Amino acid sequence: MLGHGGMATVYRAHDVELERSVAVKLLAPGLATDDDFRHRFVREARLAARLSHPNVVVVYDAGEDEDRPFIVMEYVPGETLERLLARRRKLTPAEAAALGRQAALGLQHAHDAGLIHRDVKPHNLLLRADGVLKVADFGIARAVESTRVTSAGTILGTAAYLAPEQALGEEVTAAADVYALGAVLYELLSGRPPYEFASLPELAEKQRDGDLVPVRDLERAIPDALEAIVMQCLARDPRFRPAAARDVGAALLEATEREPSAVTARTRVLTRGARGRRAWPWVAAAGAAGAVAVTLGLLRTGADGGAHAPTTPVVRSVPTGATPAADARNLARWLRSHSR
Repeated sequence: MLGHGGMATVYRAHDVELERSVAVKLLAPGLATDDDFRHRFVREARLAARLSHPNVVVVYDAGEDEDRPFIVMEYVPGETLERLLARRRKLTPAEAAALGRQAALGLQHAHDAGLIHRDVKPHNLLLRADGVLKVADFGIARAVESTRVTSAGTILGTAAYLAPEQALGEEVTAAADVYALGAVLYELLSGRPPYEFASLPELAEKQRDGDLVPVRDLERAIPDALEAIVMQCLARDPRFRPAAARDVGAALLEATEREPSAVTARTRVLTRGARGRRAWPWVAAAGAAGAVAVTLGLLRTGADGGAHAPTTPVVRSVPTGATPAADARNLARWLRSHSR
């Protein structure tokens, strides 16, 4: 036995035909009582078997044994990121970015094939001893979502990584996997998931109100550019997240190679929350351009000693950028420097 959970038990086994070690995931008896689920599970597993990528666990076969669905898949010697976090608590920015980039590449391959994972979390990310990360369990989440056979513990355990639209039962797109990847990165960097909650209603309320602590407030060693991509992945509105998993991978690579850098074409604006914490509203480039223009105008009015001149010492103006995106980045840096 390699692992056991509410949904399945995973065994290491030997493939006598091809003389290799494999992993066999045998679904829990309770899940096998639903005939529709069994058929759906096997169908989704066979779709996942079409994937072939270095960062995706290979599915070799799927079927039923004594009415219990099973999957035969690649055996990955190593550990899950869940166990890695339990052992290390958190990783360095470089380590987290490298693992996140591999996960993004695997997810993009699946998205290109028309598959959405729906359950990206540390438990489903396997790390080989040589540092190669593989995304596991494509197809299982969709099959479980479509059946009534779930447990409250399973839902609550996964909820920390669910995109708001997914938790509300709305249409799930590849943007949900991008959100979940952001949640995993947040935990790898800080040692805790984005939201701490005791119930699903409490989580929904926190996601709705934007009660999210910027990850750099928890770990100051995180580069600005890395924080930016993580927080953008966690945008409540899917439209403001990176457009694709490949964009997350590219931004993670850039963030670790060149700091500071333009992490993404979308822009960010930092404001101070009611309790003194930084909030992260995300806006499209056009909206950012308007916000920057208004802010620059107000600052310049104050600096020129107009009717609303500040009583505190005048500070350096926000540098003007060549593009709206550059303006937004300059404003973000200015706010970070003058809001402490």
